[in-house]
Amino acid sequence: MSAEAIRVSRVRRVYDIGAGGSLTALDDVDLTVAPGTFVSVIGPSGCGKSTLLRVIAGLETPDGGEVRIKDATPDQAARAKMLGLVPQTPALLPWLSVLKNVSLPLKVNRDAGRRRRAEAGHDGPDMVELLRKAGLADVMHKLPSQISGGMQQRAAIVRAFGLHPDVLLMDEPFSALDEFTREALQEQLLDLWDELKATVLFVTHSVTEAVRLSDRIVVMAPRPGWITDVLDIDLPRPRGQAILKTPEFHHYEDLVRDALRGAFHARVA
Repeated sequence: MSAEAIRVSRVRRVYDIGAGGSLTALDDVDLTVAPGTFVSVIGPSGCGKSTLLRVIAGLETPDGGEVRIKDATPDQAARAKMLGLVPQTPALLPWLSVLKNVSLPLKVNRDAGRRRRAEAGHDGPDMVELLRKAGLADVMHKLPSQISGGMQQRAAIVRAFGLHPDVLLMDEPFSALDEFTREALQEQLLDLWDELKATVLFVTHSVTEAVRLSDRIVVMAPRPGWITDVLDIDLPRPRGQAILKTPEFHHYEDLVRDALRGAFHARVA
């Protein structure tokens, strides 16, 4: 039995760009993520962050190397509902209410859903209760078009947590939101994560967001995408708004920015 929730071993991903040319998006990437941890991946545009997430999710096949979710391949993990995915846009079905949208995964591949809940040792999170905790109790019977973008993204997060996945993959889910809404959703995400104990791999462009959310931060550089540094974030939890003003928090922000600058210069050299 694997002691790692995610293991990425020497993964390479190359795209054909036509006229005999190619683009190497990921090159010899190694990464391990421990169960129950919150890990963020940060780097400039084009460094392969989202590609790495899609490969782990089984949405793309690597051209070399291997990905394991515990002891399963990404495809096996997805079929067993071990994986949850929150994309950049909420992708809610417009004709279903918020409650029906977040409950939909429970109705797809019911056998796998029952196995997941049995492995978790209970009947799984109550979707109405999760919506309440995410501040969506008053809008659960509304259509997605009738609620704000921030509420839609909260619904997408609740949907992903709904089957108690082993691993939750999040691809810049707050990038389109204003700063105030973004900070509020970070806090709600941390509350849900702390309660449901999933392993989270979170892609972001924001240094502040990465430091606030993470146990570890993976720094990537582009052309081709590779991991240049992994930083441990030793800040107390829970991490409310007040922690954003502390010297310790700013110290970690500076460390991440230095690592990003170092990654850029390493690739340029």
